[in-house]
Amino acid sequence: MQNTSGSVPFEADVDEKRAALSYVSEAFAEGCLDGLDGDCMAQAALFAAFQELVMTYGEEATARYAEGFPERIRGGAFTTTLQH
Repeated sequence: MQNTSGSVPFEADVDEKRAALSYVSEAFAEGCLDGLDGDCMAQAALFAAFQELVMTYGEEATARYAEGFPERIRGGAFTTTLQH
């Protein structure tokens, strides 16, 4: 499946992904500094991300993409600190 720009769904240049994560992380930190709860920021970021993916790739492709998250979460793909 391709989006309207002709790129393969959910693939992006590694440098582009790093730059995007930097922007999102900065916005997240700014919201927290302004007193917003981290959990609230995370929920809003997830909503915005899935909204964008659905608009770009459609509901079915986005749902298939999201199916891999439980295994990745449990496998530590999003863990940035040591767990005790």
